[in-house]
Amino acid sequence: MSVLLEVHPESPQPRLVTQIAEALADGSVVVLPTDSGYALACRLEDKTALSRIAQIRRDNEPHHMTLLCRDLSEISTYAKLDNQHYRFLKTHTPGPYTFILEATSEVPRRLLHAKKRSIGLRVPQNTVLRSVLEELAAPILSASLVLPDHNEPLEDPALFPRAVERQVDIIVSTGFLAQNPSSVIDMTGTEFVLVREGLGGIPPELED
Repeated sequence: MSVLLEVHPESPQPRLVTQIAEALADGSVVVLPTDSGYALACRLEDKTALSRIAQIRRDNEPHHMTLLCRDLSEISTYAKLDNQHYRFLKTHTPGPYTFILEATSEVPRRLLHAKKRSIGLRVPQNTVLRSVLEELAAPILSASLVLPDHNEPLEDPALFPRAVERQVDIIVSTGFLAQNPSSVIDMTGTEFVLVREGLGGIPPELED
């Protein structure tokens, strides 16, 4: 069974933040709050934890995972950026956006889109998540908390089904958190393309 940690959404307790970061570093699968709802998360390099998340979601496409980064400097380690990319990202981070970018060699092959060699990256706003990223001092892989046999959105840890509790190591609760998907922007081509309008809306640069 998982451990439930109740963390203050605006002033996360340092002791708990350290516990969460250490668990991720040790290979745990953790449910974390994000800008767009609760998500399954693990350390980038951990193949076993990644496989566990795929089993929970019954997802055979690991490129559906998103890499959560602390800042633009960290993004530049894992994605190829030119000046145009940098200016756009600087304007829209941190925030509820997922950016599809061409990956660098630092990203494991198994996480890349087979054709585009790309990966989704975010710099989140969520205070708890940012605190964990800072404590871990490394990016985190995440995927939306989805159970294939469960039709209701998983928005309140107090009401999570036992299937979640049995399959993850830690559930980080900040109370009710609505599932609102992020806006997705494909930046792999010469022009940036809005793939999905979500919580971030449409960036002014991409409006018709």
